[in-house]
Amino acid sequence: MINYEAFFKVTYGLYIVSSGNKDRGNGYISNTVFQVTSEPPRFAACCNKNNFTAEFIQRSQAFSVSILDQNASSEVIGKFGYKSGNDIDKMVGSQVKYGETGVPIVLDDCISFFECKVVQTVDVGTHLMFIGEVVNTEVINDTKDALTYLYYRQVKKGLSPKNAPTYIDKSKLEIKTENQLDKKYKCPACGFIYDDAVENVKFIDLPDDWVCPACGTEKSDFIEL
Repeated sequence: MINYEAFFKVTYGLYIVSSGNKDRGNGYISNTVFQVTSEPPRFAACCNKNNFTAEFIQRSQAFSVSILDQNASSEVIGKFGYKSGNDIDKMVGSQVKYGETGVPIVLDDCISFFECKVVQTVDVGTHLMFIGEVVNTEVINDTKDALTYLYYRQVKKGLSPKNAPTYIDKSKLEIKTENQLDKKYKCPACGFIYDDAVENVKFIDLPDDWVCPACGTEKSDFIEL
């Protein structure tokens, strides 16, 4: 028997992994970035094969990792975690610098970053694991705490997007309480609030193909407040 709640006890950080160049780049929210060696310093980042950023990493053989501030805005998390680079240019409107390898480095709500050259790519099924050697790092703000996945789940009430390696279908999670009172639900991409108390239809009764009226995010991605 698998109790999927146990998976949430594994600790992770939350990062923006980016790649590309000045002409076109992309990035995504990742909670699976980890150090694999100390000498030379190497980090691994997992990326869904369907993720637009995977193409850029394979092409440039480099990527950057922006470590997010604990108070990272829902706008930044929404843009890089729930929007596709096939639909929008995520670098437009973002604070970006370009590293030694030429890849974009997102500075929005970032407390530090590092830049890596890919030395190995491992196919792990639905995802590619890119192992990169660190070539450049910078601390932007050492007075703020890094955003962890635990804090993101418990305080910000967020969940992994579908392409994340840690994504778990909500239907597999244990429902601890059932409250029939009016509830509120938040769009993780744009922050739109669906309030049962003011809407004509309760959120749970909306059709499965309903989408956020503000940005088009799917109903299944909404977060119960």
